[in-house]
Amino acid sequence: MNEEVAFILDSLKENLDKSIQHLEREFRTIRAGKANPAMLSTVTVDYYGAQTPLSQVANLGTMDAHTITIQPWEKQLIPEIEKAILYANLGFNPTNNGESVIINVPALTEERRKELAKVAKSEAEKAKVSTRNDRREALHELKKLEISEDLEKNVESDIQDLISTYSKTIDDLFAEKEKEIMTV
Repeated sequence: MNEEVAFILDSLKENLDKSIQHLEREFRTIRAGKANPAMLSTVTVDYYGAQTPLSQVANLGTMDAHTITIQPWEKQLIPEIEKAILYANLGFNPTNNGESVIINVPALTEERRKELAKVAKSEAEKAKVSTRNDRREALHELKKLEISEDLEKNVESDIQDLISTYSKTIDDLFAEKEKEIMTV
């Protein structure tokens, strides 16, 4: 196999790996009943005029399965952190004790679990669309090369095998996340 073909396959694998990593990151932000500091990964705080990720201005942790604690490095940030959490519209109601911000993560209702499962399904579908776009791009690059028909057919088959493998991985990740969400 020549270098150009190997390059196309390597870049396809790299793009597919990035799609899987992105999906895993998105799944970590979808709550599944127990408290997890990753739920707050999208929250940004106004820190001296700049929007800064919450994790860069405070320590995040969990006290138990239903409580997230946020220990800001500067106490005057407590009201800003509370405001940012409310503004992020995550469904949390933060409270503070003068030292830290505490979030009680309520138990999920059956209706909310179904909504979250739909969100997870949507993210999985976006990942599959991304893999199909990567396949289309790789096939397009392959057509540009001047190689034999036999080699082209073999490489197309290899590309399809890669896409099938990654699609199955996406399905497995979704099934695992759905099970985690729906478990009471």
